[in-house]
Formats: sequence, C-alpha cells, structure tokens
Amino acid sequence: MATSGIDTVSRAEIRLWRVGLLGAFLVLWETATRRGWVDPFFVSQPTALAVQIAGWIRTGFIFRHLTVTLEETIIGFLLGTLLGVVVGLLFARWETLAHVFDPLMVALNAMPRVVLAPLFILWFGLGLLSKVVMVISLVFFVVFFSTYTGIREVDRDLVNNARILGAKPRHMIRHVLLPSALTWIFSSLRTSVGFALIGAVVGEYLGSHEGMGWVISYAESMFNATGVLAGLLVLMAAVIVIDVGLKRLDARFSYWKPVAK
Repeated sequence: MATSGIDTVSRAEIRLWRVGLLGAFLVLWETATRRGWVDPFFVSQPTALAVQIAGWIRTGFIFRHLTVTLEETIIGFLLGTLLGVVVGLLFARWETLAHVFDPLMVALNAMPRVVLAPLFILWFGLGLLSKVVMVISLVFFVVFFSTYTGIREVDRDLVNNARILGAKPRHMIRHVLLPSALTWIFSSLRTSVGFALIGAVVGEYLGSHEGMGWVISYAESMFNATGVLAGLLVLMAAVIVIDVGLKRLDARFSYWKPVAK
C-alpha cells in the first residue's frame, strides 16, 4: 500500500511539473511577442494560436482535414505494422532467408524514404494510395527490425521446452515467439506512429488538396505563421492521443510480464 501511495504522488508530481513547464513556456512566449522581444509575424503568439484552433473547431474546418490525414496514417500504419511483423517473423524463423536478404533490407532501410514521396505521387496519384504507400514505407522497417530482433532474443530454454512438450510451429509462433517479442513490437509501434503521421503529412504537403499537410502548406504560402503552428499543434495532439492508446494496448497485452521492483 505504501508503494502505491508513493507511485501515486510521483505521478501527480510529474503531471504538475509538465503543466508548470508548459505554462511557463507559454507565458514567456506570449510576453516576448507582446513586448517586442520577438516578432510575432515569425513565431505567432499562444493566444493567436488558441483563437485560430478554436475557429477551426467552431467551423468544422479542422475535422475534415484531420480525418483525411488520420485515415491515411491509420491505414498505412496498420498495413506497415502487419507487413513488418510477418516479414520479421519469416526472417527470424528461416535463417537462410535472413542471410540472403539481410544486405538488401539494410540498404533499403538506409534509403531516405521521404525523398521518394514525389515518386509515389507520380506512380499512385494525388489520392489516398500514394500517402498510404508513403506511410507503409516508413513504418515497415521500424516494425520489421524490432520484430526480427525480438524473436531472435526469445529465451532459447523457453523455445526448447515448448518443443519438448510437442508444440507445433503454429503453436510456437502463437504462444511463445510473438508473446515474447511483444515488448519489442510495441516499442517499435510507439516510435513508428510519429513516422506514419510524418509520411501522411509529407505526402499531402507535396501533392494534395486536403489533409493537414495541405493546411500547413497553404498557410506557408500565405506567410501565415499562426496557421502553420496551429496545424502542427493539432498534429502533435493527435499523436499524443494515439500514443496513449498504444500505451494502454501495451499494458493490456503485457500484463503477464514481471513488474520490476
């Protein structure tokens, strides 16, 4: 019980620090622009950002564009995650396959996929598909390498015991390998969410007529720093919400892990 109380207090203190630091930053930002220390034309103001976002919400403008970006992000994220887990599992289970294609995977991972966005738009058009492909290209490698490493790091004694007990390959994958690699996989998912959103926004930024990338691009073309920063804040809020969801999923599927003391 005492430990629980300490944990509760520490979490409350952490939240208080977060709120305090954020509030101090916003006050300093607002003060600097109002007193002329910084030109608000370039960095806007917290109050102006609040007014801009409130106006977007009131008119419904932001929901249409955010929905488009989240649709591209989620579809690409799910497909990229699925492909990453499947291919990572195949590479971990078949050593020959891993040895043959390992140099290719390393080379492809080193390629800056963001610069491929114009090619994806050229190949797949300005619609949903080009953005989804862009997201998949960013998410796949993060999940693939984490899955591959996580399965390779599974306790050999656990695997051998399962084999002795007569576990078939499908049972081995379902009950031993994937559960043991979940920590690695979920860690990669929290990292790849940001990449997924970046992929969707970059695709929209370079060629689209809707979505948050288009909103930011249009604001830039009008030299509207408030619109640019407001769009970025909306995207940051979306990532935080998704990350909280992934944390809860991680806790749900990792309940069996021993708690560190």
